[in-house]
Amino acid sequence: MLEGFDHKRIVTAGAEIAVAVAGKGPPLLLLHGYPQTHVMWHKVAPRLAERFTVVLPDLRGYGASSKPASDERHLAYSKRVMAQDMVEVMGRLGFDRFDLAGHDRGGRVSYRLALDHPARVRRLAVLDIIPTIEQFERLNRHTARAAYHWYFLAQPAPFPETLIGKDPDYFLDYCMQGWAGSADAFTTAAMAAYREAFRNPEVIHASCEDYRAGISCDCEYDEADRKAGTRIAAPMLALWGARGRPNRGQGMLEVWKTWAVDVQGVAIDCGHFIPEERPDETVAHLTGFFG
Repeated sequence: MLEGFDHKRIVTAGAEIAVAVAGKGPPLLLLHGYPQTHVMWHKVAPRLAERFTVVLPDLRGYGASSKPASDERHLAYSKRVMAQDMVEVMGRLGFDRFDLAGHDRGGRVSYRLALDHPARVRRLAVLDIIPTIEQFERLNRHTARAAYHWYFLAQPAPFPETLIGKDPDYFLDYCMQGWAGSADAFTTAAMAAYREAFRNPEVIHASCEDYRAGISCDCEYDEADRKAGTRIAAPMLALWGARGRPNRGQGMLEVWKTWAVDVQGVAIDCGHFIPEERPDETVAHLTGFFG
C-alpha cells in the first residue's frame, strides 16, 4: 500500500517510533488516529510524496512503534509527550520546521505540538476534531452516545482491555464501520493491517492509556493554555466530515477560531475517516493549503 516508502525506526527520549518516509520536497508530517496506524494515509501519501517529503509515523503505543510503560497520571500517553516524540523524529530526519497534519488522535497530538513547539510548525491541518477539553465540555445526550468510547476506554485497567481483548477484530470493525460514512470506506488490505496491529494486547492497553490521558492530563494542558490565552500561531486548516455524528459540523470552525490566530476550514461529504473516504479531496485541500 505504501510502495516506495523507506521504513525506519527512530529512538526518541521515551519511545522507539516506526516511520515510513518518501519524497524529496518540503517536510510534511502526517499523524494517524484511533484505532489505526500510519496505513490510514495509504490513499493520499504517495500522491503527496510527489510534492513533499512525507513522514508517516505510528504514534507511540500504536502499530509497530514501542509501547512504553504508563504511570498513574498516564503522562506517558499524554499528547504533550507524543508531540515531543514527533519533534524528535523530525529532528532526527533533519527537519527542524515542517508542515503537519493529523487525524483523530493524531490531530490532538498535532495541535498540542503546535501549541508547545510553535517554532517547529510552519502550517497545521487537523482532521475531524476539536480540542479535547472542548469535546468533553460540548457533549450532550446525543453526541455522548456516539462518543461512548471516550469514557469506556478511559476506565481503569484492565476493564476495557479485558473486554476488547476477547474479540479485538469485532471491536475494531464495529468502531470503524460505525464512524465511517459508507460501508466501502476501507480497502481489504488496510483493514487487514489494522486488525493485525490491534490484536496485540499491548496496543489495546496503550490505546486505552491514550484515552485515559485524554480525560485527565490532556484536558489539564488545554485548560492551562486556554486560561493563559495561548493560541496556535501557525496558519491552520480544519477539515471535518459532514456525515457521521449528529450536528458534528456545527460550530467546528468557530471553536477553532478561539484556539488559533489564523484558521480556515471546510466540511467534506464523508464520515470520520476523511483520507480514506475522500482521498482526492484530501489531497486537494492539503496541497492547496501547504502549497
